[in-house]
Amino acid sequence: MTGLRERKKQQTRQRIAEVAARMFAERGFDAVTVNEIAEAADVAKATLFSYFPTKEALALDGVGGDDLAGIVARRPAGRTPLEALRAHYRAFAAEQGPDTDLDALLARVRVIQDSPVLRDAANSLLYRQRQALAQVLTDEYGPRAAALTAAQIAACLTTLQESYFGHLLSGAGAQDAGRALARDVELAFDLLERGISHLEGR
Repeated sequence: MTGLRERKKQQTRQRIAEVAARMFAERGFDAVTVNEIAEAADVAKATLFSYFPTKEALALDGVGGDDLAGIVARRPAGRTPLEALRAHYRAFAAEQGPDTDLDALLARVRVIQDSPVLRDAANSLLYRQRQALAQVLTDEYGPRAAALTAAQIAACLTTLQESYFGHLLSGAGAQDAGRALARDVELAFDLLERGISHLEGR
């Protein structure tokens, strides 16, 4: 019974997200109201907010970035933070292939790019992710080095994301963009490791 209830909740969440994404792509983020999304998804407004606390959260769903702090905190014993993050982004790059839903992804990216409100929300999300990563790294490097290390990692990953989306928006296929991302991931983490390797093992 619990499994059925969870599946229904997931289906409801997915339906709301898909309806919102379609409406944002058709009319723009600012022109669509939460009431319209709830009505189109056939749910109460309160139900919508139980899955997505804000309208911005709806638009950023799926493209709001990774849980950097969680990736580092859950890494296997003996693996450094950078090794854990490199492995995660290697796997992401390898997954980009013919089955990647480019149309839906690019529609979301365009919606975000076209809305100053969403760009600010995305930047705020990235800031919170960086702060959380710095907190996790504090035990490894100390507070000052952790803050600077988290900032460098976050800047590199933001650049990787911008480059990847730029390839897609310019017309590159998922596989080509994935291969370019894979090369950039290795370069980015090579540079990061050279820059902070002296901190490892402190």
